Amino acid sequence: MNIFSIKNGLGALAACCLVLNLFSCDSKTNQGDDVRQAYVVPDSLMNTLVIDTVKVSNISNAIKFNGIVDFNTDKVVNVFPLITGNVQDVKVMPGDYVHAGEVLGVVKSAEVAGYNATLINAESNVRLTKTQLDQQKDLFKSGLASQIDITNAEVNYDQALATKISAEKILSINGNNKNGEYFIKAPVDGFVVQKNVTNGMSIRSDNGTGLFTISDLKNVWVQANVYEANISKVHEGDEVDVTTISYPDKVFKGKVNKLMNVLDPTSKVMKMRVVLDNPGYLLKPQMFATVTVNNTEHRKATAIASTALIFDHSQYYVIVLTGKKSVQIRAVNVISINGTTAYIKDGVKPGERMIGSNALLIYGSLNS
Repeated sequence: MNIFSIKNGLGALAACCLVLNLFSCDSKTNQGDDVRQAYVVPDSLMNTLVIDTVKVSNISNAIKFNGIVDFNTDKVVNVFPLITGNVQDVKVMPGDYVHAGEVLGVVKSAEVAGYNATLINAESNVRLTKTQLDQQKDLFKSGLASQIDITNAEVNYDQALATKISAEKILSINGNNKNGEYFIKAPVDGFVVQKNVTNGMSIRSDNGTGLFTISDLKNVWVQANVYEANISKVHEGDEVDVTTISYPDKVFKGKVNKLMNVLDPTSKVMKMRVVLDNPGYLLKPQMFATVTVNNTEHRKATAIASTALIFDHSQYYVIVLTGKKSVQIRAVNVISINGTTAYIKDGVKPGERMIGSNALLIYGSLNS
């Protein structure tokens, strides 16, 4: 082996060593870059988080129906005309709150004037028959009248008195007004929900349409439509949640009071009636509402708060608390979501703890 060959071999070996050293240093540098510190939730954020525990419960499905708020027809009073006449001075409008005995309007009525005239005539007849009775008694003492005359006078007086009492009661029923006016008064406390009368309108006592409809609105109905596919899933007595456009963050609790058991021939839906309390009179008749019926199945599943779910790239995730403040992203398969509860097929186990609020914020930090 000559000297030139040896020198060439040593040069090649040195070059290989240099390349290996450079590759080794680059690999260490890359490995150092790939090693990530475990994410630890800061104390300032940890103190504000809601920690949810995975549980097992029966699956509950939420079925939603469209409905309209209506007044409770079992708790309304219709005010009908008792006399014939012309309406004047209507004092209320739909939506006004009235008290029992409050005047809603005035009716000028010849009929009421006639009742007053009848009473005046009856009072005059009483005075006349009373005088005749007294005269017959005096004549009887003088021997100029018989007992039969006294009896006839007493009968006439009693009949006149009865006619007067009847006239007084009739006038009292119709307002006891002696000026030919009839006052339409509210029979109960409540809101005027319907008004079918205007000033100058002529009314008759045989009119079957009420002048006013009054409801207390402390208790209202929601009439909802149930399609055929959901008829078997609702039952009388089911608990329901009612929401409205006007109060999107407020949930009104009620019950299914009545299922009509017949389908509307045009819309092919069954009517469902929900009864619920109306605190503060927030629910107004004819207001649109969404009725949610919770239908519980006899099947158990893992349940978590729906606020713990994160949806990203067609997949649901949760943030599991693996230590005191350390967390981990976990993919989960969702069976269904019912309002505030999500039912999970796999991905988490009962008893595990997870972030129930601001989960998206931590998810973003873990993926940054």
